[in-house]
Amino acid sequence: MGAQTDTRSRIQEVAIRLFTEQGYEATSLREIAEALGVTKAALYYHFRTKEDIVASLIEDRVKALDELIAWANGHPRTPETRGELIRRYSAQMSEGRHHEIMQFMDRNKTALQGHAQVDLMRERLGELMQALCGPDDPLPVRLRRSMALFAMHAAWFFLRDESSTEEERTAAGLQVALELADASGS
Repeated sequence: MGAQTDTRSRIQEVAIRLFTEQGYEATSLREIAEALGVTKAALYYHFRTKEDIVASLIEDRVKALDELIAWANGHPRTPETRGELIRRYSAQMSEGRHHEIMQFMDRNKTALQGHAQVDLMRERLGELMQALCGPDDPLPVRLRRSMALFAMHAAWFFLRDESSTEEERTAAGLQVALELADASGS
C-alpha cells in the first residue's frame, strides 16, 4: 500500500468518524485536516470536498457489493448459493469500514438525501436482495430472504449496547440471516 493510499485511507477514517460524531453538515474540511494534523492544501490534494470523501467511501462499498452480486449472478439460485451469499456478505460486513459507513449514513440521513452515491448503494442492496430470491418465489419468501440482510445489520445497530462481543453479534446475525434465507413458502 503506497503513501497516497495510506493518506487517502486515513482521511476517510477521520472524516467518517467526525461526520458520525458531529454530523456531516457540521464538520468542515478544516476540522478534518486539523484532526489529521495536515494542511487543508494537503487534504485538497486527495479530496476537494466533503462530498468527494463521502463518494469515495461509498464507491468502495459499492465495488464490494458489485463483486458479491456478480458472484451470485454467476451461480444458480439454490439454497447452497443463498447460504454462501449470506456468509460472504457477513464477511464483507466485518471487513473494512462497512459498519462505520452504515452508522454514518444512519446518523446523517437528511444531509445525504438525494446523494447519487447513496442512491447507488441502495440500488445495489436491492440487487443483492434479488439475488437471494427466485423469480417464482412468493412474496412472503422474498420478504424473509430480504430480511436476512437486515438481520445482519440489526445485530450491529440494535445490539451494540448489549454485553456481547462483535464476534458474538456477527455470529448471531449470521445465524438468523441463514435461517431467514433458507425460508420456504410454508
